[in-house]
Amino acid sequence: MRAAPRLERWVNALRDADTRSQRRRAPDRRHVVLDARTAMEFAMMAPVYHRLTQDARVRVSCMSSARPDQVTSIYRDAPGDRRLLTPRQVLLSKIDVYLAADLIWATIARGACRVQMFHGVAGKYAHVYDRPSLTMRRWGRLFFINERRLRNFIAAGAVDAGSPAIRLVGMPKADALVDGTFSRNRVLTTHGLDPGRPTVLYAPTWTPDSSLNVMGEQVIQRLIETGVTVLVKLHENSRDLRYANSGGIDWPARLQPLLRRGSGLLIDSSDVSSWLVASDVLISDHSSVAFEYLLLDRPVVRIHLPELLARGAVAAEYVELMTRASTTVTNPREVRAAVDHALADPRQGSANRRAVASELFYKPGTATDRAVCELYDAMELAPLHPRDPPATFAAIPEPRNGQDRAPVRA
Repeated sequence: MRAAPRLERWVNALRDADTRSQRRRAPDRRHVVLDARTAMEFAMMAPVYHRLTQDARVRVSCMSSARPDQVTSIYRDAPGDRRLLTPRQVLLSKIDVYLAADLIWATIARGACRVQMFHGVAGKYAHVYDRPSLTMRRWGRLFFINERRLRNFIAAGAVDAGSPAIRLVGMPKADALVDGTFSRNRVLTTHGLDPGRPTVLYAPTWTPDSSLNVMGEQVIQRLIETGVTVLVKLHENSRDLRYANSGGIDWPARLQPLLRRGSGLLIDSSDVSSWLVASDVLISDHSSVAFEYLLLDRPVVRIHLPELLARGAVAAEYVELMTRASTTVTNPREVRAAVDHALADPRQGSANRRAVASELFYKPGTATDRAVCELYDAMELAPLHPRDPPATFAAIPEPRNGQDRAPVRA
């Protein structure tokens, strides 16, 4: 029982000595490695990636420890000069920060500060992502998107209330929804779509029980019949025929002819943010995208599927939040009626949408600044841009369940 702690201390001492030696040889050089299993996970980290690559002192590399054979497609939206590494190359590299947006874990012999950004707020598979049964104590930083998840981690025992790893950062990917990066009309006209027509986005989640598999074609057909511009954003896992999530159907091939009969478009980008801004109404079942859309304060139509919620282990609190902020329907006919109503009265439900969005996204518009600042802190390097705010400690309010207050970096 004593050998393991002694070995760990010995390994950590060697890694510290290695780091000190590296810093003496190149005091202003750092190496950050991103690890993702899907392009969507890279999209979560992309704002940070783009900021870091502006600093010549920081080498930024990309890998996929889970799907190394797909690394090129996973980082397809990264600039052409991206650095792609294999797990074998990362194994013995000197790395300062390892950044992930999912609970993946690459082996890094020489150690690194491991930073977890998470990749959604929908509460799916809550026992893994929202109230994890496994410890998160081996992560050097936990970039929480909101206070709710932070409290849930503490309540589940996944992290200690006073952990120095805790950071309340927000979602960098969502900054673009509120900071003016995208314009509705510009996005539509750039892709040959008429900004004068109402635009509806259908973005189902990815499980075999999703609305895509249950009624997706009928939903799209009903929307096309209304004469609106129909956008469809499939989850990457729904596109992959190697996984059960697609239902064994090549959905792009199946949906393209249907969309071409109307004014429709199948979105191929891994980051849906610009298309959220371009849309007047969003239809989903239960996805993080639907929660992100609330930041725009536009109508959401929720397709209620009990089996999806049950098999996806969606926490009841998140079902309640989305129900409160949306219009619930159960079939394609009701979807069409709800969309018609939403387009006629888009302000209805605004107060609820704004309230839920404010609870789930910490200070949207400035999350990238906080994340980048924290990464420089983890690298022990002065930030390149003075706009990166200094990290300060603050105490979150007393939880309702009586848990001890947790010091949080805000």
